[in-house]
Amino acid sequence: MNTLRRRFPVRWSDERGDVPGWVLITLMTAGLVMIIWGLAGPALSGVFQQAIDRVSGM
Repeated sequence: MNTLRRRFPVRWSDERGDVPGWVLITLMTAGLVMIIWGLAGPALSGVFQQAIDRVSGM
């Protein structure tokens, strides 16, 4: 492990990571989920209700 630290000193000493990048990815993912849910939610609800009606025999 010491050999790796000597070869890559900057890489091992900087453990902060890319926090702003991960925050952006998380927010974009949440936004996409909300948009997809808004568009597909009613259609999926209808498909689910139709399946339940067929199974229950109503």
